[in-house]
Order: sequence, then C-alpha cells, then structure tokens
Amino acid sequence: MVIAFIGQPNCGKSTIFNYFSGYKAMVSNFPGTTVKFTTSRVVFRDEELTCVDLPGVYSLTSTDQAELESRNYLLKKEVDVIVNVVDASLLSRSLELTLELMSLERPLVVALNMMDEAHRKGVRINTFKLAELLGVPVVPTIGSRGIGLTDLLEAAVHAGQSRVSPAQVIFSRDVEMEIAELSDHLDIRLAQDMGLPFRFFLVKLLEDDPHLLAEMERRDAAILPLVRNHQKILSQSHGRPAELVIASERHSLAMNLFEQVAKVTPASKPDWRDRLDRVVTHKFWGYLVLVGIMGFFFQAVFRLGQYGEEFFLSYLELSQKMVAGWLGADTLGYQLVGEGLVMGIFGGVAIVLPYLLPFLLGLALLEDSGYLPRVAFLLDNFMHRLGLHGKSIIPFILGYGCSVPAVMATRILESPRDRLVVALLAILIPCSARSVVIFALVAYAIGPYWALAVYFFNLVVIAVLGRLSTWFLPEISPGLIMEIPEYRRPTFQNVFHKTWRSLKDFVMVAWPILIVGSVALSLLKFYGLDQFVNRGLGPLTSWLGLPAAVGTTLIFGIMRKELSLVMLNEALGTTQVQTVLTQTQLLTFTIFLLFYIPCASTVAALSREVGWRGAFLAVVASLSLALALGIITRILGGLIL
Repeated sequence: MVIAFIGQPNCGKSTIFNYFSGYKAMVSNFPGTTVKFTTSRVVFRDEELTCVDLPGVYSLTSTDQAELESRNYLLKKEVDVIVNVVDASLLSRSLELTLELMSLERPLVVALNMMDEAHRKGVRINTFKLAELLGVPVVPTIGSRGIGLTDLLEAAVHAGQSRVSPAQVIFSRDVEMEIAELSDHLDIRLAQDMGLPFRFFLVKLLEDDPHLLAEMERRDAAILPLVRNHQKILSQSHGRPAELVIASERHSLAMNLFEQVAKVTPASKPDWRDRLDRVVTHKFWGYLVLVGIMGFFFQAVFRLGQYGEEFFLSYLELSQKMVAGWLGADTLGYQLVGEGLVMGIFGGVAIVLPYLLPFLLGLALLEDSGYLPRVAFLLDNFMHRLGLHGKSIIPFILGYGCSVPAVMATRILESPRDRLVVALLAILIPCSARSVVIFALVAYAIGPYWALAVYFFNLVVIAVLGRLSTWFLPEISPGLIMEIPEYRRPTFQNVFHKTWRSLKDFVMVAWPILIVGSVALSLLKFYGLDQFVNRGLGPLTSWLGLPAAVGTTLIFGIMRKELSLVMLNEALGTTQVQTVLTQTQLLTFTIFLLFYIPCASTVAALSREVGWRGAFLAVVASLSLALALGIITRILGGLIL
C-alpha cells in the first residue's frame, strides 16, 4: 500500500513522515525545505507500507518545479491513500488544498496537525463534524510530539483497504453549469487515457491549468477553442478570469467549512512571540539583531573549534612520534602510517570535526527555531535590489549548510532565468565544508574578525554578481510571498538527526577519501612524484603566490572542500601551517578555495537542475572568479597584512 503525505509548506508533513520512516526527510521550521519526494518502507500491523513525503504545495495547479513534482506524483503514480496534513492553526486556508485533493476521488485522510498551536490561538475544532462534512477520516495530531500519529496511520491503512472516496465538491450553480456543458462536449476517454477523474479533468481545464492544456494541445488541439469559449463565458459572468472564479469558489467553501466546524475564542494579549517579532523584523532593530546573532554564532563556532583542534592536535603529534620511534622517521612504513594513515584519521578528528560539529548544531537550532524565515523577510528587499526573486534567499540560506540542497531548492523559482542565476550564485555561498576551512585557517591563524570579513566579502561578491546578472539577463522579479512560521522550541531529536545527517556525509564519504588521499599523498612525497603534480599546477600556485607544494591539495578540493584543508597539512608536513605560510598566503588560499570549482556532488546536482551546460558554465565561471579574487587578495593582502 502506497501512502502519500501532502500539505501546504511548513505544515509539519515531513515531521510526521519521519516519525514513521526514521529520519529520512530534511525537516526545518522553514517553508520550502522539501523540494523532492522521499520514500520509505514501513511495517505497520504486519503490513508493509510505502510512505511518500511530497514537496509542500498550495495548489495542484503548480507554479514551480517543486509543486509540479508533487502534482505529477499524485496524478501519474499509483497512490492508494492520500494523507493531507493540515495546519490546524490555519485551517481555513489549508482546507482549500483539501478540497482540491478530494476531487482526485481517491481515499483521503486529513491530519489536523499542530493542534497545540491552534489551541494557543484560541481555535477549537470539531473534528467529528469536519469528517462528516468532508466525507473522509479526520485525525487530530501534534507531529512534533508524536501525538495521534499511530491513529493517523491506522486511519490511512483502513481508508486504503475500504477504498472509500471523499464527498464530491460542489461549486455554485453557474460554475456547475459550465462544468456540465463542457462534459457534454468532451469524451470521458480523454481523461481516462491520462489517468484523471473526469470531473477533476474538466475543472482543471476551466481553471486554465497550463500543464493540462499543453497536454491536450499535444493530444487533440481541436478541443482547445471549446475550452476557451467556456472559460470566456465563466469569466464574463463574474467579471474576472475563470481561474480566479474557481479559486474564489474554493476559498468560499473553505471559509464556510471553517465557520461550521471551528470556534474561535477572543485572542489573548500579545505573548512573547509577538513582542519578539516586532523587534527581529523591525526595519532597523531587526538588522542589529541579525548582526548580533550571526556574530555570536561565529564566535561560538570558532571558540569551540579552536579548543577542540588544540586538544586533538596534541594527540596527533604524540601518535606521530610513537610511530616514528617504532618504524623510523625516514622509512616507507612511517610515511604510510605516520604521515598517511595517522594524519588522515586525526585530520578529520582534529581539524575538521571541531569546527564542523558546532557549525551544524548551530545551523540546525537557527532553522528549527523559526528565525531563518525572519532573516529571509529582512533580506527580501536586498534580493530585489540585486534583481533576484525574493524566494532566492531560501537557496542561499540552505547553502550555508550544503550546496547540494541549495541548488535543488532553486526548483521553487518559477522563472528558468532565476533558477539558473540563483543556482550559479548559491554554489558560491560558503557551505559547512568551506566554513571549516575559514575557521581552521583564517579564524585560527589570523583572527575571528578576519573570518567574519571573509563572509562579508563573500556576500559583497555575490551581490555584485547578482546585480551584473540583471544587465546580461534582464527580467522583472516578483515579490516574495512566504509564510512566516511560529517560533518553536527546537527538539533534541530533530536537531540531533539533522546534525547527524550532515555529519554522516563527512564521516561516511569524506573521511574515507581523506584517509586514502592522505596515504596516497604520503607515497607521492616519499617517491618524489608529487613534484610532477605540483609542476603541472605551478602556474596557478605562482599566480596566487602560494608554495608549489600546495598544488596537490587543490585537486582534492574538487571532491570535497574540507579535504584540501587536511591535505594542506599533509603537503606542508605540519599541522601548524601558519609557521609555513604567511597570513597573506593563508587568506589567498582560503579565498581561492571559497570560490573554487564546486565539489563533485554539487556539479552533479547542477547538471540535474540547470543541465550540463549550466554545470559546465558554473565550473568555468567559478574557477575564473576564484583565480581573479585570489590574485586580488594576494596583492591587497601584501599591503595590509
């Protein structure tokens, strides 16, 4: 049995999905986090179920790639039960999607999630009456605390077994007349061939659904004038486009349902959430709060990372001395074990993890608290000054965690131009791997405020490139319409799983590569073969003013950015790189790596989202940009540092 979970963005859908499946879907208190569907097999009551977490949608008339993915899955895949997760605190608005899902004529279960938030807002819902009016099971839940979720899955299984369809959604008389007229002229087999319920098919044609109309034009273009005529009749009778007429009908029906099943008590006086929002979204104080929070965040990551690095490096040096005494300092065995294996193992523990772990923890806390959408609100105007869609801030914020989900998040943008530009800019955001390099080199060797300056410089570069994009690819970007979620207390389970999910990528993928790469590099050094690689990259390192030995480390950066950091220690033969490189060289190396070719997994994600041409453009452009900025840093650094 296949159970599809769908709902509007930030309704808690992925939280419920993770409760059943184990932590497989990325969950944040941030609208638009889910941009692709995730599946998981679950055994419940001795029956194997396939649960599917679909991207959040406001309507089945999709406007972006993420919404289109949900729509296509529901319309083209075999789904036995649809679980519509609804934010109970926003019931009226949420029911509009429910009414659309009912028209699919498939078994449906409504999960009234966030009941605690609804109660806090003074909303009391009669779930039994709502179930009676909709003709589907309605289960109250609190996903973040696991309340009601077993009942929800049980109701879904029962609905799938009984195969009971929801009640039919009836519109006003004039809309129903046009649906009836259109049905008299169209063959039901048109809808059956596409796997759609006939009534859903008719309503979507009247709604001017672009994807369905394009498909009909391909199959039988002769019926399009007939559809346009009925749209025109409906539009003229109401004085507005047909799609707005039907949307208004659903809105009215949802409001009527809400008034019948919900009772709203007078709101209490503003609580701490409302008072806090007045400050953090203020046009002046909001930016000061943002600077303060980010400053504290980076200081905390640096201090914790510095302490951890110094602690573990002492054990690295002790281990290398023991191996040297055991195998001899100038032997092949020492190079393989002491400089290769031990350096690779301790490189991850002592150099990467002390900065990566607190960074991921802090980012997870900021996401789950609900603060990041406020940051998006503050920076929306800034995005438009750059000629970018307000939604662009979402991929940019995700980019501080990892570039792969940042690139995939460009699906929420409707314009191909915006998707291309934002994808190319998002890969320049310092992800967690590049942040480790910034903290471990710049903050540790030069100072934490220099690290903050690197982040600020990165934003300036992205702002300039964004502005230039409006000259080469001019297009008017629409405003940002994004739901601002409630503040929520981050749960230990969610923060832990989210941090581990990102950390596991390093432990399971990057760390083995790091160890193998460290051993390989030690062998190259022992036999003097590394000089051939360094000689080939000599022009690049000489332009940047870096030692020739640094050349080999840049190759590892294509696989994973943090590998370049550890390989730098291996190539220079010391963990105290500040004793070998000048401050200008450290800053130049960091700036170059920051804008350097994105890692292999990001290039693969780019090829899926913007095509191989876009991915190739990203590789060439980022390498050229990194080289130019590296040379500028070398020149200016020599004057300042």
